[in-house]
Amino acid sequence: MRMRTLIFFLAVLALPLSAQASGLADAIQKRYESVQQFQADFQQELSNAASGSVEKRSGKIWFKQPSLVRWDTLKPEKELLVVGQKAVWNYFEADKIAMKYRTNQVFSSKTMIRFLSGKANLKEDFKVTEQGSEDGLIKMRLVPKEPEPSMVMAYIWVDPKTHLMGRVLIVDFFGNGNQVTLLGLTTDKRPDARLFEFTPPAGVQVRDNTKQ
Repeated sequence: MRMRTLIFFLAVLALPLSAQASGLADAIQKRYESVQQFQADFQQELSNAASGSVEKRSGKIWFKQPSLVRWDTLKPEKELLVVGQKAVWNYFEADKIAMKYRTNQVFSSKTMIRFLSGKANLKEDFKVTEQGSEDGLIKMRLVPKEPEPSMVMAYIWVDPKTHLMGRVLIVDFFGNGNQVTLLGLTTDKRPDARLFEFTPPAGVQVRDNTKQ
């Protein structure tokens, strides 16, 4: 499940940045302290280190504090991920399957829980270094102080003018990459609360994992 990548990305967006990298940290922190919601198009690339293959996905994403998410993959196949207040739904339209989870099942990583609870601090959890510029964005490397199999290295790219993040890349223990790029990001549109609700359509098989 790509949830850990998503939550890491949202957490960095939603929380202040504390980094030992020039004077940029203060400007980014000030910007993101005011971020309460956003919506954007996304492009995702999943790379397999062993085979060299790259899977590309695209769609739309909505986020609202404190941790409401709607991740709507449109291509190559439709997949919907809804993180609501009480449950998480992962819906595969073509297969007519909807999987339900408790939020604490999905956010099992200690790092992610710290982010979502508002207690995370990049300076405490990561060694952060500036990597220069790339495609007009400032690149920063994040090395977890306590690496997990799903994340041993991460990179973020920040717009130097708006101090908004445009891209994140997470590398796992096996060298596989999961990169998400946001396009047309806006923070001034309040998303409809119904976006973060989900009711399985008729005829859909529900796999309830909340009791495990």
